[in-house]
Amino acid sequence: MSQNKETEIQLQYIEKCKELLAKSSTKRPTFHIQNEGCQMNSIQTESIAAIMEKMGYEMVDTEDADAVVFNTCTVRENANQKIYGHLGHLKSIKREHPDMKIVLFGCMMQEHHVVEKIRKDYKYVNLVFGTHNIHKFPELFYRTLQTDDQIIDIWKESDEIVEGMPTSRKYSFKTGVSVMFGCNNFCSYCIVPYVRGREKSREPQAIIREIEELVADGVTEIMLLGQNVNSYGKTLETPVTFAELLKEVEKIEGLKRIRFMTSHPKDLSDELIQTMAESRKICHHLHLPLQSGSSRVLKEMNRRYDKEKYLELVNKIRKAIPDISLTTDIMVGFPGETEEDFQETLDVVRKANYDTAFTFIYSKRSGTPAAGMENQVPEDAVKDRFSRLLTLVQEKGRENSSRFQGSVQEILVEDENREKGTLTGRTQHNLLVHFPGEKDLIGKYVKVSLDTCKGFYYFGHIVEE
Repeated sequence: MSQNKETEIQLQYIEKCKELLAKSSTKRPTFHIQNEGCQMNSIQTESIAAIMEKMGYEMVDTEDADAVVFNTCTVRENANQKIYGHLGHLKSIKREHPDMKIVLFGCMMQEHHVVEKIRKDYKYVNLVFGTHNIHKFPELFYRTLQTDDQIIDIWKESDEIVEGMPTSRKYSFKTGVSVMFGCNNFCSYCIVPYVRGREKSREPQAIIREIEELVADGVTEIMLLGQNVNSYGKTLETPVTFAELLKEVEKIEGLKRIRFMTSHPKDLSDELIQTMAESRKICHHLHLPLQSGSSRVLKEMNRRYDKEKYLELVNKIRKAIPDISLTTDIMVGFPGETEEDFQETLDVVRKANYDTAFTFIYSKRSGTPAAGMENQVPEDAVKDRFSRLLTLVQEKGRENSSRFQGSVQEILVEDENREKGTLTGRTQHNLLVHFPGEKDLIGKYVKVSLDTCKGFYYFGHIVEE
């Protein structure tokens, strides 16, 4: 079936749901939606929310609603426990409100043992589907409206990418666009390839068309998203590199800023570095996950680069783009990690000069090779290492971020702070800046003097041009 035909069918189901709901109630039904996990999840959550609104639902902030929808994440085991906690809470609400519809979808639902647990212990959940058939949501929800039986529809895999489904967005002026789905990397600690499936890239024409429509609707900053954007285009009939895609996106009139994540070090090409260096629109911020500074541990993680290659890449990037803001992910306590391995990680943090690093304690994830590895690191050693890493990351981050103090930077104004009259925005380097200003500047670009560095953010003032 063609993508356009599938989209047409699902849009018809949205209308069928709307008609059914209009007949069954005199008041407008409400829905609550909750997102867990990555930015790609956020984009899918926005799409489901837009579909619900087109069906006639009104979004509310409370779980006491006519429909409650969870987009689930399963990167860490405690994310699963959190969802079960929500379901326990909803049981009593549903007892009082039996017509309530409870919907679970996303990565957690791709795990067989999770689905069996929901089937057995949470029979009051109405609809369960996974990551490969999200485009079928209107059809599945229509079936849910017609029965009290639990509907479970999980696909093991799909090559289908359905374009043109409704979406909404948090900000009118910036949003994310998924360029690919799935992952082929199989890092030994990560569940993502098992729940998201193999890599599949969207056609460049479809991506360009979507961005052009967003820009026409007021978007000026785009974040291109994928589990590993650097391997974009390899699965297309006519392969296209990620750098080539970026060059096409750059041509779009009215688009001011281009961001992207996540970038796997093993696939970051010289072509991409050069494209970033020559671009007028690609932001000088690169998220380059390290995970560990130990070559031995990196091999156990199946990351397919070593410490030397990573630092060589960092030096190459800094030479081409001297003002680049580098951020990273670092994991502490991977099975078998020794104090010597940990010291290698600290060495990379000292040499790479990150603006900030997202630090994690290794979480044993059932279903991954690392979960069965021996030499799990004792908890007290992990906590001690994590504390020392955090201290160094914060110290280096404050030092590196402060290099912009006293400069004037262009800021995209994103929000008003809780403190009235104070606005918040970001530089192209992804640094957060607070400054006095009026709300009507939200969504606009202003020149701001970065007066005081507070570590990972700045206080400044608007400079009149």
